[in-house]
Amino acid sequence: MAANSYFYGLGRRKSATARARLYAGKGNITINDKPAGQYLSDNKTLMAEITDPLAVVNKQRDFDITVKVQGGGVSGQVDAIKLAIAKALTTAHADLRPTLKKADLLKRDSREKERKKYGLRGARKREQFSKR
Repeated sequence: MAANSYFYGLGRRKSATARARLYAGKGNITINDKPAGQYLSDNKTLMAEITDPLAVVNKQRDFDITVKVQGGGVSGQVDAIKLAIAKALTTAHADLRPTLKKADLLKRDSREKERKKYGLRGARKREQFSKR
C-alpha cells in the first residue's frame, strides 16, 4: 500500500451519510476531524458498535480510519459509519466479504422516517375518536 493511499466506503442509514477512509495505521478512528471517543461522548456501546466490522475480522490495530458523517442523529450516524467501514474493508480485502456478510454487516437498513400526513398529528397518529 502506498504512503497516502486509502480504501473508501460509503454507508447510509435513516438520513445519515458516512464516508469512511481506511489508511494503514495503528487503529485510530477520527470522526469529522475529532477523535471518535470525543465525537461520541465516550459512549462505550457506540464505540463498540462502530468497531464491529474490524472486530469480526480481527483488524482493530491494522487501520487508521477517518470518517466524514452528516445528517441524522447519533444512532443513524453510528449505523452509517459501521456500514461504511465494512464496505471499505471489503474493498481492501475481498476475501473478508463472506465473513462480514455472514455477520450481517454489509446490509443497508432501508427503514426511513415516514412522512407526516395532512390532518394527522404525525405519520399515522390521529385525534382521539369521539362517539358523541
